[in-house]
Amino acid sequence: MEIISPLSSPSLLLLYSLLLSAAAAAAASSGDDSTLVYAACSNLKYDPNSPYQSNLNSLLASFANAAALSTYSNFSSSFAGSVAPILGLYQCRSDLSLPDCASCVRSALPQLSALCPSATAATLQLRACFLRYGNDSFLGRPDNSLAFKRCGPAATSDHTSTMSDMALSSLAAPGEAVGPFRLGVAGHVRGAAQCVGDLSPEDCGTCLADAVGQLRADCDDAESGDLYLGKCYARFWSGEGDDSSSAHRRWLYRALWLLSGVAVANI
Repeated sequence: MEIISPLSSPSLLLLYSLLLSAAAAAAASSGDDSTLVYAACSNLKYDPNSPYQSNLNSLLASFANAAALSTYSNFSSSFAGSVAPILGLYQCRSDLSLPDCASCVRSALPQLSALCPSATAATLQLRACFLRYGNDSFLGRPDNSLAFKRCGPAATSDHTSTMSDMALSSLAAPGEAVGPFRLGVAGHVRGAAQCVGDLSPEDCGTCLADAVGQLRADCDDAESGDLYLGKCYARFWSGEGDDSSSAHRRWLYRALWLLSGVAVANI
């Protein structure tokens, strides 16, 4: 018996890649990729025209350039002066195309500067991408602290609550093969979750389990919910509409979830 994971079979890898591209197009059609979720800024400020500002400018320029090549990267900038290096990372939702990732990161940069002017450390989460920088050693360290939570209006039926629970269950499934980006679907309810790329598979699993657990506890009776921890997030939302685009997106998410979470056994 040969056990084949989706990412070890060339044919399944091609299908998975095509489905991700289609899901990206479906998600982009919703028009919410650049929606601000939250921002967090340090109280400590750097001086204008200081070496710290020069290092930060270099770091943020690296974000803008690298996002056209990869949906995740981290950097250390210590070009100017003897100040401590600034660490930073950006990450896009893994179903985004590289052009859409670059567009999200570039749209996030002026928002980061406007919301956190002269801050020595800052975090910005848009719907489709995430930016963080600072001079503390946060890279590779778990962070399960609550950053943002929002529950939607009350669900109109027990059926919706049941479907939400089923969709969330797939997001918290253990196992490295599931990966840091996860999609779930149950009936008309869809879910998505992702870890920041600097986490180990074990820390990612712990973070997502915490996020899903809190989301279940706090938004159990809601039509939708968003919960962002320091290094991961989990979301669910209801797609009640029966229009063709909604049905198409439901099919894409279902197919992606099956490919991401289920191994294929050949006897």
